[in-house]
Amino acid sequence: MSVYLDHAATTPMADAAIAAMTGSLSKIGNPSSLHTQGRATRKDVEDAREVIAKAVGALPSEIIFTGSGTEADNAAIKGLFWKSGKKVIVISAVEHHAVLDPARWLVEHEGAELIEIPVTKTGLIDLDFLKELIAKRGNEIALISVMHSNNETGVIQPVGEVVKIAGDIPVHTDAVQSFTKTPLSYKELGVTSMALSAHKVGGPHGIGVLVLRRAYEIPALLHGGGQ
Repeated sequence: MSVYLDHAATTPMADAAIAAMTGSLSKIGNPSSLHTQGRATRKDVEDAREVIAKAVGALPSEIIFTGSGTEADNAAIKGLFWKSGKKVIVISAVEHHAVLDPARWLVEHEGAELIEIPVTKTGLIDLDFLKELIAKRGNEIALISVMHSNNETGVIQPVGEVVKIAGDIPVHTDAVQSFTKTPLSYKELGVTSMALSAHKVGGPHGIGVLVLRRAYEIPALLHGGGQ
């Protein structure tokens, strides 16, 4: 008999999630279609949007479904960068590769400059470093990204303080490891965007969420599918 403990990597699907997904797999209907089946599927999507919005303290219109937490992070990092017209990306030195890799990709392919916020011996980001950086180069910064809680150390970062220091600079947070495991409120944090993932919390692989501030438009990663 084996015992699985690596829940920071992925979790077993909960019975309720298996039942819900099994029921959905038997349904047919494109949610953009106007016929009965399409409208029924659209209702399921919008109901799910409302449930997640309530769970994280966001508006339903701020919930964007993605194929993974990684896609949500990529959409935020690249989208906020492209929207800004600025070149500097600031991330913590302990980000997951879902944030680190798209930031490095923008350096290699889009001429971005990447600055990493160092962490103290306790694993927390150095807020004084961030304050000094923004004081000197705030008008050059496209976005700041600091994960909410670390998948290896469990340290919860002071994201709310980052938002206060950032002022008008967009702030993204990878909250994949925090959702349902520690208090988490999109509204209270005040971030511009936040990434979540289903398979970290007993849901299926292939489902993520980008929470994005209402009316805050960013360029899409994918084109051609309206939903």
